[in-house]
Amino acid sequence: MHPNRTARSATAVLSVLTALLYPTAAHAAAARHAAPGDSVTLPVRDALAALPVQSENRTGYERTKFRHWIDADRDGCNTRAEILKAEAVTAPLQGTNCALTRGSWYSPYDDRYLDSASKLDVDHLVPLAEAWDSGASQWTAKEKELYANDLDDARDLIAVSAASNRSKADKDPSEWLPPYAGYRCQYDINWVADKTRWGLSIDTVEREALDRQLAGCPDEPITVTLAR
Repeated sequence: MHPNRTARSATAVLSVLTALLYPTAAHAAAARHAAPGDSVTLPVRDALAALPVQSENRTGYERTKFRHWIDADRDGCNTRAEILKAEAVTAPLQGTNCALTRGSWYSPYDDRYLDSASKLDVDHLVPLAEAWDSGASQWTAKEKELYANDLDDARDLIAVSAASNRSKADKDPSEWLPPYAGYRCQYDINWVADKTRWGLSIDTVEREALDRQLAGCPDEPITVTLAR
């Protein structure tokens, strides 16, 4: 056999053995070497293990540094309205300037149905302040805008009751979980997916809380298209 072919075969075998014997390490390496626009699929606990652990720093944070809500496709409806339209249980009526009336929505944070858009907030699953703390402080203004208006992953923005969103504020899963216990596993899974998508870090307390909470949840695979 040609020497180069032998070397390639040995490398391939070693990669397979590594994935079988050390799946978490293999998944973490795959996530680290993926590029923006690539999709990665891995069990959520492996995705959590692959996130970089760093202390948080809120120095210089201002919410206005994340420009939102924008009308990216210039159809007259901004990001908030697009989420409300997409997530409605009963479609609302759309009026002038994308004013939404009637309709109904389900808020999974607190297991409630709501009958008015004014009763809902569109939540950044990973809050803007938390994103800043976790690496977004180093992003360009355009990257911050894209994060704040991300319509390309349904997990990143979610319509929920205003009361539940405001009780959450800028807390991470070590400080706040949805009042409705039946949604907590999905919330933690989506949190890990969001941080993976945007290449954000976690701090030690957040990592420990997620590890503990996800231990009681299905270790389901998540597929994430990397934004950066």
